[in-house]
Amino acid sequence: MSVDIEANGYGAVLMIISPSQHIDPQLYDLMQTMKLLTQFPIEHYSSEWQILNQKCIVNQGPKTGAGNRGMIEIPSIPNFNFVVHGIEIEGWNLTGLDFQYTPLGEAHPNRYHNLSVSIDRFWIDKYPVTNQNFSTFLRQSGYTPRDSFNFLKNWNWNSKTPVPPPGWENKPVTWVSLNDARSYCKYYQARLPNEWEWQYAAQGTNYTFVYPWGEKYNASNVPIIDTSRGLRAPDDVGTHPGGASSFGVEDLVGLVWQYTNEFEDEHTRAASLRGGSYYKPQGSQWYFPQAYRLDEHGKYLLMSDSYDRAATLGFRCVKQ
Repeated sequence: MSVDIEANGYGAVLMIISPSQHIDPQLYDLMQTMKLLTQFPIEHYSSEWQILNQKCIVNQGPKTGAGNRGMIEIPSIPNFNFVVHGIEIEGWNLTGLDFQYTPLGEAHPNRYHNLSVSIDRFWIDKYPVTNQNFSTFLRQSGYTPRDSFNFLKNWNWNSKTPVPPPGWENKPVTWVSLNDARSYCKYYQARLPNEWEWQYAAQGTNYTFVYPWGEKYNASNVPIIDTSRGLRAPDDVGTHPGGASSFGVEDLVGLVWQYTNEFEDEHTRAASLRGGSYYKPQGSQWYFPQAYRLDEHGKYLLMSDSYDRAATLGFRCVKQ
């Protein structure tokens, strides 16, 4: 067998062992799509670089008028100064990098953002959702993800109903996807925070604060950073009250990354993650950078629920 590959091109060979009449329909659809995409040679397309505009998906939910127990009320503000930038390793400050806050009027994606946004009153979880919280949710809702690979990977699955490891009940739940987090919040008539809400709850109106507690980093207000090759268990929520924001919201920084908004363009999807985590592996500049400051966020490319779940990624909910 021989194939022709044009200059600057690449290809792949797929071998199917089963008879053609037994080809999986999804595989057949994929092959039809690939046939369509490769009908023209590379030289047929323009080599001029173009910016791909994004859509920012605003987190919305029912307006119940009150928060749940364990939530903190955040007052409305007509003009919150939302200043944040991405910590991507590559891209310098080219237009098209990072995120595009379309609901806030941005025309293109950029690394640096300085926007004014009106924020209505809302309630936010004082702590990230814990393993015990999520266990209760599973028991009450019967939730099962469509893509279950890596779901609650660190839980005990020996019984019919998974349970967190002993002693992990008050630790933040991890190994959950964006869809898992959305399903949890929706069940309790809540939603994920929009990024500007998360930052307002963390920063308040003191715009000189680059951490929830003030202008200077204080290691005692966050978990000890883990730089080992392994990964120790996360701290319990509420272990570092000195790291609370002026509103009293805790564990915003340095415990687990937290989901906020999703962004999508013609080819990719990504989530904005806030707060950083306690794990900071060493030895390579290509590790996902940390974003402990309140003017930083991480861009997390989304592929599928199974790939998106991670040991250092959790969430919290808000209500209105």
